[in-house]
Amino acid sequence: MKERDISILIITTITVLTLFVYNSQTDTGIAIKKEMKDIFSPEKVVKQSIEGMDEEIQMKLNEGNRSEYVMYIDEERYKLTHGENSDLITPLHPAPENYPEVTMEIKQVPNEKPLDLVEKIEAQLHKEFIKLEVAEVTNPIKGYQLHGAAGNKADSKIVNAYVISNGKEGSFVITQFYFLEAAEGHGARFHHMLKTFEIVE
Repeated sequence: MKERDISILIITTITVLTLFVYNSQTDTGIAIKKEMKDIFSPEKVVKQSIEGMDEEIQMKLNEGNRSEYVMYIDEERYKLTHGENSDLITPLHPAPENYPEVTMEIKQVPNEKPLDLVEKIEAQLHKEFIKLEVAEVTNPIKGYQLHGAAGNKADSKIVNAYVISNGKEGSFVITQFYFLEAAEGHGARFHHMLKTFEIVE
C-alpha cells in the first residue's frame, strides 16, 4: 500500500472515531439516559409503616441535580430543591420552633470512594454526635451508614448518613437530620423514600 493510501486510511479512521465519541457524548448519551429514566413510572404507590400504622403513599418520580439519579418523593409532605452542589429534601411544614431542622441532603462526590469518605464524615459528625455507629447496610440502600443521636430527649438531634458508590470512582452521600420525636415520622418516611433511590448515569 502506498504512503498516500495509508495516510488517507488513518485520517478516515480518526474521523470516524471522533464522530463516534462525539455522538456518544451528545445525542446518543442523552438518548440512553432518557431511555433509562423512561423505565421508571412517573408515580408509584409505596406501602410503609408510619408510627405503627400501615399506609399507602402516592409518590412522584423526581430527578436529581444534573440528572445523576432518580428518586420517588412524597410530594404531599416534602419538596426537593436543587442546589449548586447538592439537592435538599425538606418538609412542606417546618419543624416546631426550637427543634432541629428536618432535612435529607443528597450530594455526589465524584473522586472519592465510599470507604475513604466514611472516615472523613465520621470525624466531622463526631464534633456534634459523641457516639456514632458505623456499619455496612443493605437497607434502605447498599453502602455504609453512620447513625448518631445528640441526646435522648424529644428534641435531640438525630443523624443518619449513608455513603454509597456512584458506580464509578466516586460516591453519593445522603445525610438525614431530624429529631428523636420524629424518628417514627420523618425518619421512617425518609427511609422509605431512600429505598427508591436509583443512579441513572
